[in-house]
Amino acid sequence: MPTPLGDGHYRSSGLIDVLDRVLDKGLVIAGDIKISLVDVELLTIRIRLLICSIDKAEQIGLDWWKFDRHLSPGKQPLSGENEKLKREIRALERKLAQVTGRRSTVATLK
Repeated sequence: MPTPLGDGHYRSSGLIDVLDRVLDKGLVIAGDIKISLVDVELLTIRIRLLICSIDKAEQIGLDWWKFDRHLSPGKQPLSGENEKLKREIRALERKLAQVTGRRSTVATLK
């Protein structure tokens, strides 16, 4: 439903306009829940909710979804880093086998 502005122009204030404005500017809802018994705080829950567009989130530095492998299935963990860690684990297992006097199963599986 259009609402009049001071200069005689009309503006739509529908749900789409409200949603567009919220996504463009962002909306933050914050709250704390505290549970106490005889003035002893037992539990505190802090709730923060941010509603905005992806573009706005990137502008303010919230782009964690780009690097989360669970949310970005096309991105795999760095294979070079994984290979380096695997080599270090093999070396540690060999050293452990030498110290304990046992034969390393990793060295034979190579």
